[in-house]
Amino acid sequence: MNHAFRALQHRNFRLFFMGQGISLIGTWMQSVAVSWLVYRLTKSPMALGIVGFSGQIPAFILSPFAGVLSDRRSRHRILIITQTLAMVQAVILTVIAATEIVAVWHIALLSFFLGVVNAFDMPIRQAFVIEMVEDKKHLGNAIALNSSIFNASRLVGPALAGMIIAIAGETACFTINAVSYVASIMALVLMRIPYIKPGIPEQNILADMKKGFTYVLEFTPIRDLLIMVSMMSLVAMSFPVLLPVFATEILHGQSHTYGFLTASSGVGALLGTIFLSMRKSVLGLGRIIAASVFIFGLGLAGLSLSRSVPLSMVLLGIIGFGMIVNIASCNTILQTIVREDIRGRVMSFYTMAFMGAAPLGSLITGSLSTRMGAPATVLSGGIFIILAGILFIGRLPALRRSIRPVYVKLGILPEVAMGLQTASALRKPPEYSGG
Repeated sequence: MNHAFRALQHRNFRLFFMGQGISLIGTWMQSVAVSWLVYRLTKSPMALGIVGFSGQIPAFILSPFAGVLSDRRSRHRILIITQTLAMVQAVILTVIAATEIVAVWHIALLSFFLGVVNAFDMPIRQAFVIEMVEDKKHLGNAIALNSSIFNASRLVGPALAGMIIAIAGETACFTINAVSYVASIMALVLMRIPYIKPGIPEQNILADMKKGFTYVLEFTPIRDLLIMVSMMSLVAMSFPVLLPVFATEILHGQSHTYGFLTASSGVGALLGTIFLSMRKSVLGLGRIIAASVFIFGLGLAGLSLSRSVPLSMVLLGIIGFGMIVNIASCNTILQTIVREDIRGRVMSFYTMAFMGAAPLGSLITGSLSTRMGAPATVLSGGIFIILAGILFIGRLPALRRSIRPVYVKLGILPEVAMGLQTASALRKPPEYSGG
């Protein structure tokens, strides 16, 4: 099998790949249609920020609980439940939009409900990847391919949504999303995942959460990577709420312009996942994370100055590339170095960093754009990200020193001398005593 698609030789991951590939197209169509509907009803960037906040804040609050649940229960069964609930949300949204009784508070409430579902779905799905890939050497490729279907759908979904909104309205997009969940649910049902009961005793849920937090706090590489993800997320997950403003007021376009802008970011992100899937090892990802931060920040700065649709599409491609390479690279390192008995909790903190910073970013973005305009707000985000990149470069040598012993233990790096073995023992990550 082609090197770039080697994880697809695993049946369960192949099913997951196909099911998610269909479902995520519908998800992106709904996301675009919701933003367009809110802006059409209100003409308010602040309303876009509030709806974005409603869908993102549950991840900040609930993801740690999801992490404990992930380490205690069958991730496979939980994902079937979360995907079914997400389909229910899409059906309700379709019905109220079709009856034309929809108001912004309806959308905000349903976004909050979907946010609660995603607060459990996302960290458990991240931790579930390793259960679908029997050969752990294929884990990095599986993570890259998982990101690729997310971003391929991000390319197709918004472009379709822009055209369908213009022809049939937002309700058609909501309907397609509701139907698309059938593929995801069926793929999960068809998987053969043996449930392995955790070999650790269940304790008080708050005690389990505390142990997970202590592990993250004391293991420097994971802590620094999660800080990097949260800073990226603060901007990356919030600037898209302003794309309807760019499409209409800055670039003087319509719904299809908005769809093409969002799709352009998806093109760049897809190229980023292809780039990562071609890599044979996790070695060198630290440098790639540092470079991707600057690519993302400079792309945002350029977008803030652009008044041309084609140029904005190119810049959004650059932004998408930098964003996904950064996030996926951090994810790959985390999944590689984390202890298995605490994987769910660590990935819940990853989700918390990825999604938890987004509500704050959405409110800041909506508020700033109301006062200083969308271009200046995006420029501020670009400057913030560039400064974050400079800080990360300063931390990179210490990060490498801490991760190297883990890579030696896993066989990713060979031990070439007894001195290195001794150093590995001295710098090993903190032990985790169950729970």
